[in-house]
Amino acid sequence: MAVFTEVSFDEAARLIDGLAIGELRDLTPCAGGIENTNYFADTSEGRFVLTLFERLTVEELPFYLELMKHLADRGLPVPGPHAGANGSLLLALKGKPAAVVDRLPGEHHLAPDAADCASVGTMLAGLHLAASDFRFEQPNLRGLAWWNETVPIVVPHLQAHLAELMRDELAFQQHLAASPAYVSLPRGAIHGDLFRDNVMFTNKTLSGVFDFYFAGVDCLLFDIAVALNDWCIDLESGRLAEDRAEAFVQAYESVRALESAELRLLPALMRAAAFRFWLSRSWDVHLPREAVVLKAHDPDHFERVLVQRREAPWHPARHRPAS
Repeated sequence: MAVFTEVSFDEAARLIDGLAIGELRDLTPCAGGIENTNYFADTSEGRFVLTLFERLTVEELPFYLELMKHLADRGLPVPGPHAGANGSLLLALKGKPAAVVDRLPGEHHLAPDAADCASVGTMLAGLHLAASDFRFEQPNLRGLAWWNETVPIVVPHLQAHLAELMRDELAFQQHLAASPAYVSLPRGAIHGDLFRDNVMFTNKTLSGVFDFYFAGVDCLLFDIAVALNDWCIDLESGRLAEDRAEAFVQAYESVRALESAELRLLPALMRAAAFRFWLSRSWDVHLPREAVVLKAHDPDHFERVLVQRREAPWHPARHRPAS
């Protein structure tokens, strides 16, 4: 979350008045994240998040909002969006597309244990199954096509050895994406950004998953890889915490069994997930946008994660190559 467009209390109140969610009582800007303008909006009837979309277009946004509604309607702990008087989930404020969604209860577990990782694995498998009949189609907008466009823009800003690493990994991912095994992977709507700070817990119970604005249709394994690279690593070194990774995968498979091709390609997709966030964070740092409140993420973290995934590929225990 961030603030690129300042919104006054009165401007937000006029928008919220048309949503039948009570009278606005408090409006607080949010500093986390880097893509959209976000405010916490407390009303007489509940707690909500007001988002103004700074990059996503009116054409792209229905996918995200309808996906959230689809999942919330099926009982997943996802923030439901609120429609305006015309029935549309997509609103407008200060000339920008906007949305108001439920604010989820709980707190982040930023130092997760194996039980937390298992909870996230179970939830993610349930999300993938619940989204299997989602009728909207939109590609992962931060997938390979975006990588191909963005790497040439970013590499001139990098030190020579990092530029070479970025080009080499892109070539690997291009080759992987063209392989029959990759093409055959199960696909569907994914979250695409399932980090520790996008999940809430109430005590030890997972109580919410939010920030679906990097969602898209992609291979489900990419979603798993993104989560493993955040929930199941040592943050200092980027090394995988194998006990947490095993707990995550076992819990996921208790709901949705992984296909043999998914198990084989998991190490390559973990490289892809690390590369995606190294690239996007490098882009944000070297080509920043102006914002009133903005907390940039460190790209070096995911460069370290990528190096670890290249040097020490990991398979779940039941598909580990014999020594």
